[in-house]
Amino acid sequence: MSLIWITGARGFIGRYLARHLTDQGHRVIGIGHGSWPKSKAAHWGISTWIESEVSMKSLEQLQQAFGIPDEVFHLAGGSSVGLAFVHPYEDFTRTVVSTGELMEWQRRYSPTTRIVAVSSAAVYGSDHQGAIAENARLSPFSPYGAHKLMMEELCHSYATNFGLKVVLPRLFSVYGPEIKKQLLWDLCGKLSAGQLVELGGTGKELRDWTHVCDVVRALGQSAALASDKVPTLNLATGVATSIYDIATIMASHWGEGSIVPKPCFTGQSRPGDPFSLVADTKQARFYGIECNMPMMQGLAEYVDWYRGSMVAVS
Repeated sequence: MSLIWITGARGFIGRYLARHLTDQGHRVIGIGHGSWPKSKAAHWGISTWIESEVSMKSLEQLQQAFGIPDEVFHLAGGSSVGLAFVHPYEDFTRTVVSTGELMEWQRRYSPTTRIVAVSSAAVYGSDHQGAIAENARLSPFSPYGAHKLMMEELCHSYATNFGLKVVLPRLFSVYGPEIKKQLLWDLCGKLSAGQLVELGGTGKELRDWTHVCDVVRALGQSAALASDKVPTLNLATGVATSIYDIATIMASHWGEGSIVPKPCFTGQSRPGDPFSLVADTKQARFYGIECNMPMMQGLAEYVDWYRGSMVAVS
């Protein structure tokens, strides 16, 4: 059994990751923002939840209380392109400063701990066509992407200069039950209210939609690759799906065979949204890491979860 810390464990991906690792027989300690009752944290596999910033002080306290971890999954940081435009310094602090604190703690106290520093496809920016490989040009299109790239550069610097063990998975469009923001949540809200399904952009934008259960399994596998060479991996399906197709599939699942509204689009994209973000997954597949849940299955599952959650609230 390994001792594992997850920063940002209370977030959407962090919760699923904690439960996955616990199911694998590991002990998971979580740290991050927000109050989390013990019973709810335990439901997601968290043996202990610490409400705190990720800082040298909080990490030293964790070390004194629980010992040196075998692995740290670093998910703390900004989680929204839109919010990063509204509060860029807060996004910088949560993403870049927290990573610097973690790297410095690792350098001083635990150089053998494997760090999985979770990054984003936002580092690639715009103007990419087709599948994007890990060695593609990095040109972030938003403060969110720029801060993720700064985080990656910090990891490279510490690993190269001090021999630390780090791996950098880049995530694309992660979805699944429990996510309460972004496209799928907004779509279900409109369908539930019987509203016109109007979305921003043209509908032709392409994304690589990856189910959260695939993602957390892939993150767990990637930890073994952590080294001072800092390997980078795209964790995604490698399949391009347009926003129009996503909206149409969701509406079809919602209508259950009845006539469903066709989505329409404003033609105006949000700041920071590239036209295409689709992964080249050859590198991950070389290491036996694959994300392959069928999208039809994943989207139907999300609709069922949304309906069930709305019934529970009412």
